[in-house]
Amino acid sequence: MVVLIIVLVIVAILLLIGAAMSVRVVKQYEQGVLFRLGKVLGARSPGLRLIVPFVDVLHRVSLRIVTMPIQSQGIITRDNVSVDVSAVAYFRVVDAVKSVVAIENVYSAIDQIAQTTLRKVVGQHSLDQTLSETDKINLDIRKILDVSTVEWGVEVTLVELKDIQLPDSMKRAMAKQAEAEREKRAKIINAEGESLAAAALGDASDTMMAHPLALQLRNLQSLVEIGVDKNTTVVFPAPLMTTIAELGSFLAGEKAAAGLPATPPVTGPPVLVPAASGTPANGTPANGTPANGTAVNGAAVNGSALTGPAGGLS
Repeated sequence: MVVLIIVLVIVAILLLIGAAMSVRVVKQYEQGVLFRLGKVLGARSPGLRLIVPFVDVLHRVSLRIVTMPIQSQGIITRDNVSVDVSAVAYFRVVDAVKSVVAIENVYSAIDQIAQTTLRKVVGQHSLDQTLSETDKINLDIRKILDVSTVEWGVEVTLVELKDIQLPDSMKRAMAKQAEAEREKRAKIINAEGESLAAAALGDASDTMMAHPLALQLRNLQSLVEIGVDKNTTVVFPAPLMTTIAELGSFLAGEKAAAGLPATPPVTGPPVLVPAASGTPANGTPANGTPANGTAVNGAAVNGSALTGPAGGLS
């Protein structure tokens, strides 16, 4: 009786151990691949799965997207420039059976083929293309990886170049090139501005020649701008003085037409000649000045008003 009880206890323990070994749980983001005596029976969906202990083997494969960094690779570009390029790849398993049966270690295989593909694709481009056409390089790497990994049940979703390290000498050369390019643009923009300004000034000069008063208005505007700072110096442009002379000539012509005596122009600055202290016996005033106060060298003896500069009135 005691022996029977011991046997029953042992059988119960073995049954419990067998039940525990036959129960497998496949998570939602996984898929199981069932082998029975070394032969693939198929994939198993997520949930509680029962297998035969010591006969069946269940491999669980993750279906989530895997982020795999591609370590920096020393690459020589098509124009013989040595660069270090690192990238990152994103892939996921789409066929769990192929990922287990077709290749031994799918993660290591993708890492190695991604490194070789990166070196191959970047080596076919020049340095300028590598720096400016990263999207095209990423697409080319992804296409090459997809061709190789589709047989492994893996889909590469994205490949991105992460970092491009240049030699110090190349960095200095590129900095000089960029500086020269910016100086060239600045000179071109400056020349274009001067060309446009010259054209605008030409149009303005044509307008002023057609309308002489426009130039005088511009001169007066310049005087107003100078007077904003309360300067004591007043500048009269040469065209303004010419206009004053023309205005004096116009007034003289008007007086002549009206029969009024015209004021003779003065060629030099006004000089007052003092009257002589005595009169000679013949009655002629001293210094050749007539007694009636006639002007000598543009000056009047009696101190009467004198004309100002040419064309002006004092």
